[in-house]
Amino acid sequence: MFPAFSRLSVLFPVFLLAACAGSPRPVSEPARAPVSTPAPVPSAPTFPPPAGAPATGGAPAPQALARPLQAADWSDLPSWAADPVEEAWPAFLVSCRAVSRQAVWRPVCDAARALGENPGGTAARRFFEARLSPWRVLNADGTREGLVTGYYEPLIKGSRSRSKAYPWPVHGVPDDLLTIDMGDVFPDLKGQRVRGRLVGNRVVPYYTRAEVARQAERFAGKTLLYAEDAVELFFLQVQGSGRVQLPDGSVLRLAYGDANGHPYQSIGRWLVDKGEMKLEQASMEGIKNWARANPGRLQEMLNANPSYIFFREVAQSGGGPVGALGQPLTEGRSLAVDPRSIPLGAPVFLATTQPNSPQPLRRLMLAQDTGSAIKGGVRGDFFWGFGADAGALAGRMRQKGEMWVLWPRDQVPR
Repeated sequence: MFPAFSRLSVLFPVFLLAACAGSPRPVSEPARAPVSTPAPVPSAPTFPPPAGAPATGGAPAPQALARPLQAADWSDLPSWAADPVEEAWPAFLVSCRAVSRQAVWRPVCDAARALGENPGGTAARRFFEARLSPWRVLNADGTREGLVTGYYEPLIKGSRSRSKAYPWPVHGVPDDLLTIDMGDVFPDLKGQRVRGRLVGNRVVPYYTRAEVARQAERFAGKTLLYAEDAVELFFLQVQGSGRVQLPDGSVLRLAYGDANGHPYQSIGRWLVDKGEMKLEQASMEGIKNWARANPGRLQEMLNANPSYIFFREVAQSGGGPVGALGQPLTEGRSLAVDPRSIPLGAPVFLATTQPNSPQPLRRLMLAQDTGSAIKGGVRGDFFWGFGADAGALAGRMRQKGEMWVLWPRDQVPR
């Protein structure tokens, strides 16, 4: 669900077993298979345009068509009038920092800035209804419902120095890690990357998690700090960014640096397949308990996931972690999406339910992040914020939902 290559979702029961979503969290980037362009639906323009179509307004070239959006009315949005949309206004202004470079968004964002940072609920709602129009998001099969999961920014304990209390290295991006943008060679693969290392004149796969652990001395020069708990560090890697509390009480922030390019494999699924626990026990706490009871097999469990995330230290700030849009995320108002279906930066009205509950959760969100498991039209990852409480909500969230993109009025989404 963070950096431009953002996030798997939090690893709680279901996600632990299926690698379901993600924050600044992408752990693998498989080559994108060609996407066929469906026949146009009446009054439903395709978005984005097919691969190779020119970009507009200075924006990056769009990816291949995922599915058309369908024109809708404000009355189609359940509980639109009940959502305090002024709470989403700051996040909307954050999106404008990025999307106002696009011609289609420039006048909308200029008008939003003119209203100031706190226009109030009535003015904010009037602005959205006057300046934007809703477009329903559809899945590839034309259905309207999809999956909504959650993610968060974790806090772990660590130290600048290695000791018995802090033995687990947190590595920065190694110098020999190659990231090859396939779009530089094959335009149809724009946005797809391959990671590896150079051996002679050949590019070979980069080291797996197990190989990184066995060759700790190779990465010593890039070690940022040392974590207290290996499983907590693993979860931090899955989220893709987070905070680290040092022994003196100070807190630093880590952001996604890069990945080794190997596909993510669920350690919860590994434990269940090995007969170490039952499906319903494969929660974050269940995995921690197993690790404490089986210290001699800890590395074996971790190595079941060959993917490895490298970090970079970033300046501490009052906002959330930086998402794929290049802007800080907002608790409860930022959403990770598939950018082939929903444009990054756009407002999205989400109609779903609270985590593990039938209670409605309907609110205006901003598409500000992506995730390696966030694929498809109606597919979102809800950013719950920072800390243990946010993690508990994210871990319980696996709900059905519907989405509407809000696009500049009288413009065709592209």
